[in-house]
Amino acid sequence: MDRSEYVRRLDERLETDAYADVDASANGLQVGSVEGELDHVAFAVDAAAATIREAAAADADVLVTHHGISWGGIERVTGRTYDRIAALAEADMGLYVSHLPLDGHATLGNAAGVIDAVDFEDAGGFGALGPVTIGRLATAAEPVPVGVLRERLDGFAERERPTQVLPFGPDRIERVAVVTGSGVDWLEEAVDVGADALITGEGKQQVYHDAREAGITVFLAGHYATETFGVRALEALTAEWGIETTYVSHPTGL
Repeated sequence: MDRSEYVRRLDERLETDAYADVDASANGLQVGSVEGELDHVAFAVDAAAATIREAAAADADVLVTHHGISWGGIERVTGRTYDRIAALAEADMGLYVSHLPLDGHATLGNAAGVIDAVDFEDAGGFGALGPVTIGRLATAAEPVPVGVLRERLDGFAERERPTQVLPFGPDRIERVAVVTGSGVDWLEEAVDVGADALITGEGKQQVYHDAREAGITVFLAGHYATETFGVRALEALTAEWGIETTYVSHPTGL
């Protein structure tokens, strides 16, 4: 497949342009040329020295990640930024990034993947950020005990620590709001839509008190662990297009 065609397909499928004014990440092709053929794509959560090195060793033409290297622009290409760009250039490997578009996508996104993994049913967008949403709502066919839902979250692949629970909501969970990564800023929205729990990756100190006073449970299932689903979904989609794929696993434990 032509590189430009691959980038175009991802941009279109992920609605990349809709997030341009709200996401600090420069989504889309961050590094590399759209010229030439593409036979092999690697996928990872983070664009770091380790994942770039492994993708290059696999002879990938493009590395697709959730977290890229350009956040609000690059003023100087020095230090670690230089090292990463130089490694990509040396391998003649492009870098395609999808941050918030891949968090909230209804079928390919991280939140959608979390919902599937815990056996809930999607109930629409959640996590308003300007004109877009970055998470999903979900409901259970039958209310699920807090401990059972925690076990399901602990079953995520590439997990390195147990899910932390702030158990201030009902004993059984029927309606959840999901914002992967760092999503506790949407706690009040979760309360407003009547969610029994908020599932996210990592927390902040104040969320303990806010959740306790609001009477809502918070599951902190790991930033990395909750954000593996989107790149995995893009890997599967890419394979459907007849392109060889490689997944680079590099859990952070966070």
